[in-house]
Amino acid sequence: MKRVDVTYVLLFDEPGENVLMVKNTGKNGSYYTLPGGAVEPGETLEEAAIREAKEETGFDVEISDIISVSEAFFEDRGHHAVFFTFRGKITGGEMTISMPEEIEEVTWMNVEDAEDYIHITGDTKGLIKRNESAPYLLRKRSEKD
Repeated sequence: MKRVDVTYVLLFDEPGENVLMVKNTGKNGSYYTLPGGAVEPGETLEEAAIREAKEETGFDVEISDIISVSEAFFEDRGHHAVFFTFRGKITGGEMTISMPEEIEEVTWMNVEDAEDYIHITGDTKGLIKRNESAPYLLRKRSEKD
C-alpha cells in the first residue's frame, strides 16, 4: 500500500461560531471536509496545509498546532492515508473557488453541523471548540537522524 499524507486546516470565523468547510466533488457524490489535501513530495506538513487552504478557499492562512492525527486504509485505491489536522487562522485573501472541478462550494458552517463531517477518531463532539492540541514541530532536515 502506498502511504499518503493529508493535511487539513480548522479555521473559525471571527466570532468563533462557524467553521470554514469545502464541498468536494466525488465519484460517489459530493461531501464536505475541512480545507486540505495531499502533501506533495518535498513539502512539509505545514507548507501543504497552507497551500491547500489557499488553493481550495482563496484565503491565506497561518497554522499553529495539530489538533488531530488519524489514519485510514483505502483498499480500493491501495492507499494508507495519514491525516494531520491543524488549527489555523485566516490572515488575508478572499473566498474563491479556483478549482471548480474539485470544489463545488466554500462555506461557513456552524460548529455543530461541521462536527458531523470532520473525521477525527474518537468522540469528536465538542472537540473542535476545545482548545486541546499538540505542538507541530519540524525537525531540522538532515542527512542523518
